[in-house]
Amino acid sequence: MAEITYRDALNQALAEEMERDDQVFLMGEEVALYSGAYKVSQGLLQKFGEKRVIDAPITEAGFVGLGIGAAHVGMKPVIEVMTYNFAILALDQIINNAAKLRYMSDGQYSVPMVLRGPGGAGGSLGAQHSQALEQQFVHIPGLKVVMPATPHDAKGLLKAAIRDPDPVMFIESEKLYNVKGEVPEGEYLLPIGRAEVKKEGSDVTIITWSRMLTAAVLPAVERLEAEEGISCEVVDAMTLRPLDYDTLVNSIRKTNRCVIVEEAWPQASVGSWISHEMQKRAFDYLDAPIGHVHQEDVPMPYAFNLEEAALPSPAKVVEAVKKVCYAD
Repeated sequence: MAEITYRDALNQALAEEMERDDQVFLMGEEVALYSGAYKVSQGLLQKFGEKRVIDAPITEAGFVGLGIGAAHVGMKPVIEVMTYNFAILALDQIINNAAKLRYMSDGQYSVPMVLRGPGGAGGSLGAQHSQALEQQFVHIPGLKVVMPATPHDAKGLLKAAIRDPDPVMFIESEKLYNVKGEVPEGEYLLPIGRAEVKKEGSDVTIITWSRMLTAAVLPAVERLEAEEGISCEVVDAMTLRPLDYDTLVNSIRKTNRCVIVEEAWPQASVGSWISHEMQKRAFDYLDAPIGHVHQEDVPMPYAFNLEEAALPSPAKVVEAVKKVCYAD
């Protein structure tokens, strides 16, 4: 095991997959000469050359479409958007070309492409650059949506995403790039579509993903167990489509209570959908309504203090857990 940053874990995954398969290439704004806006592609241009690490113009619909076309003919593009907010500009390509090709060709074609980049709050970047937009992609049949929370999971899931035959929306958190964690030496992959119990508990299940695991949930769990005596089981969904229903339901059967914590807005969110599915699949095991902690239903403020106020926090998670445990 080596302790490295989330950024370096992604870099390792890219380098290993480009070394393993010469059909893999990276394209995006400033990924080559500048090494990426967040330095995820550091050193890749020097190692693999300008034909496989390609700077694109500021035309998301154009270079995402180019990646889809390359995937049509057997290449394995990794397309970086500088922020997932900019993926909005390529939604026609993503939804109508990448997501639907396998279905509309009756399985004759697939799109083995990864669209990766940071999403969510970035630290005083303003409302147009601080959006958790995963629900847009989870809504679309034909797409897979992956949101890892740790360096270990980021590397294993990115490698799996690059090898996947279908388009994968790989959403990172801008605030996780410098976070360190243990990553195994050598080759390993993690399966897409499998959640993981990050911490065992008996009184309540907390379902979350991406940065909310470390920024809001785990600090809240420490407080709840130390101050309230509430034993929390923490489940990291990791993949939002396909979702690992079995792991989530089995945890709720064990604890009989559930709180969902996500960075996105509440209406029609991934958390709302998971809540519906858990109510349907685990209704007889629930002893309280499912709790939901989310961003405030407003555009993200620019000021640092207001951004923090708008986002889920350990205090908000504590409040939600106490409510479902009838401890408030």
